Amino acid sequence: MVSEKATRICFQTDKCIDSWPRSNFNSGVRSEDYFPAEADLAAAGAAQMDLHRRAALATRARFGREVFVRAVVEVSNFCRENCTYCGMRRDNRELHRFRARHEQLAELLIQHRPASVTDINIQAGEDPVAVREVVLPLIRTLRRETSLGVSVCLGTLSPELYGELQSAGASIYIIKFEVGDAAQYKKFEAPGTFAERLRHIRLLAETGWNVSSGFIAGLPGQTPGDLLKNFEVARSLPLHGCSVSPFIPGNETPLADGKPANPCWPLNSIAALRLMRPDWIIPAVSALNLMETDGYRHGLRAGANLVTMNLTPAEVRGDYVIYKRDRFIMTEERVLAAIEAEGLVPSDGGLADFYRRRRAHGVVAEAVSHGAN
Repeated sequence: MVSEKATRICFQTDKCIDSWPRSNFNSGVRSEDYFPAEADLAAAGAAQMDLHRRAALATRARFGREVFVRAVVEVSNFCRENCTYCGMRRDNRELHRFRARHEQLAELLIQHRPASVTDINIQAGEDPVAVREVVLPLIRTLRRETSLGVSVCLGTLSPELYGELQSAGASIYIIKFEVGDAAQYKKFEAPGTFAERLRHIRLLAETGWNVSSGFIAGLPGQTPGDLLKNFEVARSLPLHGCSVSPFIPGNETPLADGKPANPCWPLNSIAALRLMRPDWIIPAVSALNLMETDGYRHGLRAGANLVTMNLTPAEVRGDYVIYKRDRFIMTEERVLAAIEAEGLVPSDGGLADFYRRRRAHGVVAEAVSHGAN
């Protein structure tokens, strides 16, 4: 928990606020009354500093200085979808496709994972074959051999596969709605239809998953008003967390000539999400460092409280192309250095355990209630 004494929180200007008595932590940061305005999402200068300051205070008030630490393994870059912003789209014929072996990943995670990792996220393109042949066996092995919490990011699947993944031992499902407008969703060829995506998010929550979602900030042609629609969608869904990814034009996509996201937009969106829902888990995504130097650390300053290190085997990692092949890989060293540099500490408890405790105390009902409103 945050002490009664001084708390040190740094901002983009490298100036610091060195003394915030605990009584100030709830001042101006209540989520129930906050919904961002377009000006918040486009804020720069002093207005941005104030937005991020308020978000940081809200994060410390709810979570203290602790940041959840998970690892990700990317198990397949086969994908049946054709999103215009993603290099793994099915029409990318130049991409070498792979499916990892679950035995290799199990040995890596059981024998060689960093000590700071409490949870593992298993991620893939939309590839039901990999779910059956790689993901399910891997989850069963991890549940048998480790105490790791397990989340999955596998796209839109059948209710039967969702059930098998849950029975195997996964408890967190990450399924991003990508863009908060049905017309833009179709324009960027995001998975399936917008209505279908939202329907699956609600189905997952109704069947006991802890669901996290997310969106992309700065897509070509997007305006602050368009960006605001993401918050309307996020607020309407039964979520426990939400991410913001900056648009980075991928070399092997139809949007290769697009302009990268204005760095203010993703960072301000993180801060606005935190103010809207201080109880959510909000990750700092590695693409923030493709956006600007120290973008990852800026995400932590703006209200993120989850970091992810990449444990995908090096021989296949280069072909997991979401944006550019020149990825910024968050190693254990980089992740822990970013946490320390921001005056934060890795959480001793895992994310899955955190959700389990919240569920035991009835917080899941609160999340579903928010999503129904």
